[in-house]
Amino acid sequence: MASDSGGTPPGPPPGVRILVVGGGYVGMYTALRLQRKLKQRLRSGEAEIVVVTPDPYMTYQPFLPEAAAGSISPRHVVVPLRRVLPGCTILIGEARRIDPVKRIATVTTLATGEDGTGAVEIPYDEIVIAPGSVSRTLPVPGLADHGFGFKTVEEAIGLRNHVIEQMDIASATRDPAIRDAALTFVFVGGGYAGVEALAELEDMARYTARYYHNIKAEDLKWILVEATGRILPEVGESMGTYAVRELRGRNIDVRLETRLESCEDRVAVLSDGSRFPTRTLVWTAGVKPAPLLAATGLPLNERGRLVCTARLTVEGAEHTWAAGDAAAVPDLTSDEPGRETAPNAQHAVRQAKVLAENIVASMNGEPLTEYRHSYAGSVASLGLHKGVAHVYGRRLKGYPAWLMHRVYHLSRVPTFNRKARVLAEWTLAGLFKREIVSLGSLEHPRAEFELAAGRRPGGDGDDCQ
Repeated sequence: MASDSGGTPPGPPPGVRILVVGGGYVGMYTALRLQRKLKQRLRSGEAEIVVVTPDPYMTYQPFLPEAAAGSISPRHVVVPLRRVLPGCTILIGEARRIDPVKRIATVTTLATGEDGTGAVEIPYDEIVIAPGSVSRTLPVPGLADHGFGFKTVEEAIGLRNHVIEQMDIASATRDPAIRDAALTFVFVGGGYAGVEALAELEDMARYTARYYHNIKAEDLKWILVEATGRILPEVGESMGTYAVRELRGRNIDVRLETRLESCEDRVAVLSDGSRFPTRTLVWTAGVKPAPLLAATGLPLNERGRLVCTARLTVEGAEHTWAAGDAAAVPDLTSDEPGRETAPNAQHAVRQAKVLAENIVASMNGEPLTEYRHSYAGSVASLGLHKGVAHVYGRRLKGYPAWLMHRVYHLSRVPTFNRKARVLAEWTLAGLFKREIVSLGSLEHPRAEFELAAGRRPGGDGDDCQ
């Protein structure tokens, strides 16, 4: 089994220590390949792989919309790192600073806040910086108070529970204003996350409405706000235009070249002058590199990503590697000078393979390989049995695109275990009706006990909220 280092940092390295910062696509796939390539060295103690990650799992984000819609169980959207990386030391924590000269990473763990010992310093020989990205927010009044994100499995399930809860509120209230606000759902951002989340949840809510005696599917108001003139730019202009038509055909209000100006007092104010009282505002308007990168002293580009070579080394820093969202990697397949690879999962997984091979080559004194991969295309789901795709120059829409979306992501989700479980759930979902249960209590598991104990839920001293 992998070392369970919830709070105890590894000691002095017995051999070559490879420190992987981040347990996402790049972190997990790099560690997985290194584990295979260095199997004998790991067993003999000549090498050690340490993975520092805030969560003990990797989230397969393309499945978050389906998890929110109830098509996939939340536990099958995540891949437990200790199971897939038995040869690595998994350290649950966050890197706060990296000194590439001394080759030391400063890390806080789950235990440092409890025992008061403060951050620990971990020396390394090679480091892979792959902390991923965080939501890119703007100073929109009220956003921090009322907005939802859609980047983690917790946010996806929380949003599902919230949507069903709003339908419960709308069904029970006698106040038309409260009912209207509860049944209005605003999504900001027309990329993959926003479009797929909205489409899947609208599908789920429309199905759920049939079980309410006083709510019809037509009563629900769904609004997609996008600052540019198109949605889903990755699938091409024609498919993006089709996606807009498909969504509008489902009575979804798609507003292009429009921005969210404010959401104070639970009122979404748009740049076109529209005002929508709403209790649900989902922000999916892009991501930005993790704050850790600014604390490394390493060269960053104008977007805050690490300046990297085509060999996935960080420019001007020895023994330092990066890929994925955190890295600005030259796109050698592009005819456009200075173009960089897109920060998406397709490149991240392929870069991780090259990165791991290059680390091993560097350790063996062999030449490094340049990362070169032509973008294959994109697929996007627009709800059950609906989708768009632009793959290897071919354009698909409707059911064929949706089927390709499922087949592609099923082939990409890590481990046979997860593939089998996801396929089984899809099969059962096709045979039985959707689950429409909201488990909001999962987000506040101690609330009922606190009431029984005579204490207000979420009061002072509550460490579980």
